[in-house]
Amino acid sequence: MATKRKMVTAVFRNQNDTENAFDALRDLGYPESKIDVLMSEKTRTDWYSDVKDSDKHEVGNLGVEGMGVGGAIGTAVGAALGAVVAIGTTIALPGLGLIVAGPIVAALAGGGAGAVTGGLVGGLIGLGISEENATAYQEVLRQGGVVMGVEPRLTEDTDKIKTIFENNNGENIICS
Repeated sequence: MATKRKMVTAVFRNQNDTENAFDALRDLGYPESKIDVLMSEKTRTDWYSDVKDSDKHEVGNLGVEGMGVGGAIGTAVGAALGAVVAIGTTIALPGLGLIVAGPIVAALAGGGAGAVTGGLVGGLIGLGISEENATAYQEVLRQGGVVMGVEPRLTEDTDKIKTIFENNNGENIICS
């Protein structure tokens, strides 16, 4: 079972709000590598179709045992979130091709086969998100939205992160 992390998560339904929230988290001092981003492969294609293979360069590979994980990690020239999703690792979960970037990759992988057989909902529940919220997050992803989360470094950051998400039309904000 994955170790439960203290997280603040939210869903976003459009590219502008998602990118603004991501940039605000970076301005608060959270590097891209500490911000979890989940979106469908279709959403990535729709929002970032201009990120071409020629814009990326390979910087390594990520293999996570027990999960259907594949793809090279690269970086792209352009907006910070565009670069992050360009390097996102594709995780094959039943019924939903996802792009997953950030520390959540290792957390989901820690769930091993349980996360795979339980799909996204099972993986999120393993991270401490309620079944109701995990189901809502899965539905938003299917509809083309994005799930974003971050583990607060400091207790006082929790409210700041929540405010960032609220100010950028984040929905279903969870502080777990």
